[in-house]
Formats: sequence, C-alpha cells, structure tokens
Amino acid sequence: MSWKEAWRRTGTRRKAICLADQFPTIDVAEVMRGRVSFVGLPYTDLGDPIDWSMDPHGNRSWMLNLHTLRWAGRLMQEKTGRTRAESIINDWITKNPRKGARSEWAWAEHAVALRAPVLVCLSAHTEDARIIDSIEEHGRVLADNTLYRPGHNHGLDQDIALLVVATRLGRVRWRRLAIRRMTASAQLAIDEQGVLHEQAPRYGLYVHRRLGVAIRAIEESGAKVPDALRSRRTALEGYIAHATQPDGLLVPIGDSPADTRPPAFAHGPETVKVFDGGYVFGRSAWNDPDASFYSVRFGPGRKLHGHEDHLGVTYFADGRPILVETGFHSYERTPYVAWTRMPEAHNVPVVAGATFRPGRATRMIAENTFADDAYGVSRTRRVTVGDAMTVEDSVPDGHKLYNVWHFAPTLNVVEQHEGVIVLEDRHGRVTFRQFADQSPTGGQTIKKGPISPGYLKTVEATIITSPEATRLTTVIS
Repeated sequence: MSWKEAWRRTGTRRKAICLADQFPTIDVAEVMRGRVSFVGLPYTDLGDPIDWSMDPHGNRSWMLNLHTLRWAGRLMQEKTGRTRAESIINDWITKNPRKGARSEWAWAEHAVALRAPVLVCLSAHTEDARIIDSIEEHGRVLADNTLYRPGHNHGLDQDIALLVVATRLGRVRWRRLAIRRMTASAQLAIDEQGVLHEQAPRYGLYVHRRLGVAIRAIEESGAKVPDALRSRRTALEGYIAHATQPDGLLVPIGDSPADTRPPAFAHGPETVKVFDGGYVFGRSAWNDPDASFYSVRFGPGRKLHGHEDHLGVTYFADGRPILVETGFHSYERTPYVAWTRMPEAHNVPVVAGATFRPGRATRMIAENTFADDAYGVSRTRRVTVGDAMTVEDSVPDGHKLYNVWHFAPTLNVVEQHEGVIVLEDRHGRVTFRQFADQSPTGGQTIKKGPISPGYLKTVEATIITSPEATRLTTVIS
C-alpha cells in the first residue's frame, strides 16, 4: 500500500499538531483584502493573482516572510479565513514547484521549515490532495541531511517542522530523526553555561522560545522529551538574564537589536558572571534600574550572528546606556551592514598600521584581562568597573594602537580640554578621560556617526577616537 493510499484510509485520524499560535500576529482584515506588512515595513498589495516573485522593499527578510505563508496561517481561526488561507496556499503550491519556483526564497531552507507547520494546520480543515502532497514533499526536504543546519536556529526550526509533518503523515522514522537531530543540535549550539554559539544574545532568546515549541510538539506527538533538551533550554535562561541591562533590554551584542526586551528569567545571586563562550557581564545590583552594568567580549572567533567585536565593551550607568555598540541594523547586503560587523564599529582597541585578521579567538589571560593577536601582534585589554569604567589597552613596544568609543545617542559633547571630554544628556554628565603612559593625553577625534537602535533604524551618535599610543588608559565616569 502506498503512503497516499494509507493516508486516504487513516490520515484523518492522525494528529495535526497545529502551531498557529506561534505564527506572527497579523491584521486579519488587511490580509483578507490582499495586503500584508512584514518586519515593520509599509503594507504591500499582493495583487490578484499574487506575484510570488515580488520584492517591493528590496528586503531579504520581507521576502522570507512572504514565502513562509505564516501570515496566511493566521487566517485559519474561522471558516471565512480558512477558505482564503486555502486559496492562498494552493496558489503558492501551484506556482512554486521545487524546480521552477518564482523566487529563490520559495524553497530556501528556513522558508521550508517555517512553512511546513502552516500546511499541517491547514490539513486539519481540508481533504485537498494538493495540501497532503505538499506536506509530504516538505517532509522529504526537511529529512534531507544535506539541507540541514545543525547547531543553528534554522536547524531547530527544520526539526520542529519535520516532527509535525511526521506526526501528521504517520512517519515514525521522520519523527525519530527530528527528535534525535534537535537534541544533538541543542547540545552543539548551547554550552553547559547556557551560551548559544551563534554569538548574539537575541538569538539565545529566539532559541529558548523555539525549544519551548519543540518540547510542546514532542509531547503532543506522544514521544518522550529528551532530558538534554530541557536542560539546555533552562541553561539559556541564565545567559539571557545576565545579558539583560538594568533597563530590561538585551545588551546589543552581535546581531541583537538594541530594542529587544526579554522576559525576566531567574538568575543566581552573582553580579559578575564570566561565560567561557566569550562574555563577561557585570552589574552593581540586580533589580535596580539605576544599577551599573557592563559587558566584555572575548572567546572563539566570529561566526554565524557574531561580530568582530572581541575586546569590545559596553557600559550602562545612572539609568541609561553610556557606551553602546553600533548595533544590528538588518540582514541586508549593504556596505553599512557589513561595516557594523567590523572592529571599528565597536568599542575596541585597533593596532595602528596593522591588517586585521578576521575570525581570531581572544583569551582571558587573567582576571578582567584579555588578549589576542587579531592584528598580528598581541593586543591586551584590562577592564575594571566600580564607580567608573577603567580600560587599559596595550601593545608591545614598537607598535601603537588607538581605540574607538561609541556613546549613546542621547549624549552630546559639551566640553573638551586636554585629555578630558565631557558629554551630557538629561540624566547628567559623563566624563571621558584618557592617559598615554600615565600622562593625560589630548588629540582625540570627535565626530557624529550612525548607530542602529533597532531593525532598519539609524541615528547619529558621538564617536570618539583616541590618539595613537603604545599604552592607553581610558576612564569613563
């Protein structure tokens, strides 16, 4: 008996694990009128018929969202919406065969992973063979290990999708494969301290949420949830908690938008936490919006959603950020986005006249002290935080460095004299002092430059670049 014959006889009795509550919220009335908005961009008319090759905003994330069909999946809560959703989804199936699809995004691995659960939800309300055929085709793609992303948030989404597909079609081997892969992937991606190796706290938050969905789907499938999945998900909570500033926002490290607000996770009493995966997070107190907070980056070389930010610091005090990252702007392939990932877009020391070598690891060589050879010579940074942040940078004799400092956009320079720069906002003043070989040093360059306070957003902020020296001490208070 073929799987299609088996489906006709027993398929309606197999469980459809519908994850529709995980689909992004939509304005149902607008979608029913054929208008969609993704990633905060203006509404777009889809047209009739829908043009599946459209790219009205020149935005990669918009195109991915179009082809996930999750916006259509949100229509299934009532009959009229289900009829519209079925029409949209069948139109997509007809016009986007794997060979000859209207867009490169149609069968991109992440689009497949996010779209398959939509098809499974719809299958609970229709006996249309095209839907079942498409679910089976999606399952084949999701089960193909050559298309799988182990240790990556996309891989987790692939496994969730394969699990719900397998449950709907009664494919026991696919279900076992999905659970086996997601468990191994979680152990690869999340270390025992809870650090996600994608190198951006925001992705730790995303993976935590998606692991919750995975655990729910496993339970609904009737399988046992592996202990490793639960333990790695719980470990993420401590990492996210320590990466949260006193204002409740995630520190904007790597591809982490500066306006990301995680839930308040439980944490231990320690106010300084060193994560071997490459972070130091410190604060003067918990649960105090006026507490000070700082971060330092080190550890393995850049990968996935990380930036070339090693030795970089951030600083928060008196109820607001002081030192910030240039931040995450988008996934677009533009010169600005490429620049936001480079060292000079972060608060780092740069070896003068040397060529940067990407992907180098940084070591913690002593308490609060870090070093690497990313410029071909050793550069060392020591960071201490009390009533002020003190940063000591050095390179071997015969070499020089300079450092770059990005201040929160609320802070503007109001005074400058030899080795001292004063910035001010409504919270008060911040004083920046620099010393070369223990002597006050002037000659800093001050300019305005762009930083990204959120997705697709830029604002002007003060950037200070030091003069060159073999040893530089910077004090921010």
